[in-house]
Amino acid sequence: MRWTRRSGWAPHIPLIIVAAATAFPFYVMIVMSISTPGPFDLPGSLIPTKIDLGPYIEAISGANLGRWFINTVLFAGLAVVLTLFLASLAGYAFAKKNFKGRDILFWMCVAVLMVPGQLYLIPQFILISRLGLVDTFAGLLLPGIASVQALFLMRQFIRGIPDELLEAARIDGAGDFRIFFQIVLPLCGPVLATLGIFTFLWHWNEFLWPLIVTRSPENYTLTLGLNSLKAQELSFNAEMAASVITLVPVVIVFLIFQRHFVRGVMTSGIK
Repeated sequence: MRWTRRSGWAPHIPLIIVAAATAFPFYVMIVMSISTPGPFDLPGSLIPTKIDLGPYIEAISGANLGRWFINTVLFAGLAVVLTLFLASLAGYAFAKKNFKGRDILFWMCVAVLMVPGQLYLIPQFILISRLGLVDTFAGLLLPGIASVQALFLMRQFIRGIPDELLEAARIDGAGDFRIFFQIVLPLCGPVLATLGIFTFLWHWNEFLWPLIVTRSPENYTLTLGLNSLKAQELSFNAEMAASVITLVPVVIVFLIFQRHFVRGVMTSGIK
């Protein structure tokens, strides 16, 4: 009986070690954000004896976190909505519509996945510059809403929807848009939730493209804002406090949609 219990715990030991190693830097960041500015000695400082919220007050008052937070929420939120809408429309067309050159066009889109993103940053910036969208919210948002990864996943998921279901809707007089919005989209809930979480995280943590296209500090996202704090006279504890504030929304979004995320991964694997 003892051997059975031990063997039941044995497979989880590597997972616990990896989880602890992954969470340790975040724990140090939180501890430093609630500690009084000063030398940080290991391992004694890992267990705080006094909670000091001064770094949070310093971070909020010394940086434009409110504006950066709103910019990032709008950037990530609109990116999720537009990316999922365009990817689901294109995925439905590639999965269920027959048109000339469909497969060639789809695999041309998939081939873009093999191109490193850094290679098309320059032509992308030239295009945005000629459109007069440098240092604007539209210039920050538009290049990222056409996601080939999202298109590929949506197409693969929609292919698993039975054609008989769609044909039955057409016999009842439903058009393509009614079929898409009333039948296809509701069935795509799990994969939409999964893609929504990934898209939100990608854009929330995006740094390189905002760094290239953004000029004014009031248009910064949180990642750019945190990077700019290095040039300000803020304590290291205040920088950690700002990092914690940036991390909280991501954790909340994941906790809220965790069930849908797991369901989407399981459903995609089954299909």
